[in-house]
Amino acid sequence: MAIPVIDFSKLNGAERAKTLAQIATCCEEWGFFQLVNHGISVELLEKVKRVSSECFKKEREEKFKKSTAVKLLNESNGKVENVDWEDVFLLTDDNEWPSNIPQFRETMKEYRSELKKLAERVMEVMDENLGLAKGYIKKAFNNSNGEESEENAFFGTKVSHYPPCPHPEKVNGLRAHTDAGGVILLYQDDQVDGLQILKDGEWIDVQPVENAIVINTGDQIEVLSNGKYKSVWHRVLAKENGNRRSIASFYNPSLKATIAPAPELIVENNNNKEEVELSTYPAFVFGDYMNVYTEQKFLPKEPRFRAVRAM
Repeated sequence: MAIPVIDFSKLNGAERAKTLAQIATCCEEWGFFQLVNHGISVELLEKVKRVSSECFKKEREEKFKKSTAVKLLNESNGKVENVDWEDVFLLTDDNEWPSNIPQFRETMKEYRSELKKLAERVMEVMDENLGLAKGYIKKAFNNSNGEESEENAFFGTKVSHYPPCPHPEKVNGLRAHTDAGGVILLYQDDQVDGLQILKDGEWIDVQPVENAIVINTGDQIEVLSNGKYKSVWHRVLAKENGNRRSIASFYNPSLKATIAPAPELIVENNNNKEEVELSTYPAFVFGDYMNVYTEQKFLPKEPRFRAVRAM
């Protein structure tokens, strides 16, 4: 079973309706899908690949060899818990970036700009498929209450590498979890696999597809859609061979944004043609949700929703 691959360019042609339906099915039944012909140039993606790999080799690899994960694996006779075989750092608009890698800042700045535009196009497709006004999800994430305001949604990029592991059976590359935020856009390694999603009780590989961007829906899209779209459990396996590159960008709500099911999705007509509210999820402030998520990331998500409901 393979993760669906969708030609995003077909939204602009005669196959628009078919492509919208394909994306709707992916959001409802998979929570993950891969986009090709998404508008980000191969030239830029190749630059991203190069500067990320150079950064790991020159600035990160030796530090990883001294990391807690390596130390625990070397000392343990059994499974190593509560640690990931991952080197990772975060890029945002206002934190410190690697400065010693030629073209790193220029390349990643351009990439993040292009990817943010793609995220907003994907969210507009979700708006349309859910029957919401164009820009609904973006406005909700920016805490704009339907009015024009300064954009304050969070857009971060996590640059990860999963180096070769001498005992992959004893440690996780990245423990199973759902993503806390909104829409996640992943540029993954096209040579080394390892990412898996949980579908129908079975772990399925997210097959590498050259120059594709993997899309997955986070917990906040699940809430906004009132459960029509689900955030999906996923994990990364440690591998004995290959250094897997993974560049995941997150379009998340502002920490001050109030997240709740869209009103259009919680009203349903019953047999007497009376409107009945069917809201599965609470309304909450995203910052409160993140406080809970930080403590419970690798635990079932339903108690997180109950915790913020209690707040």
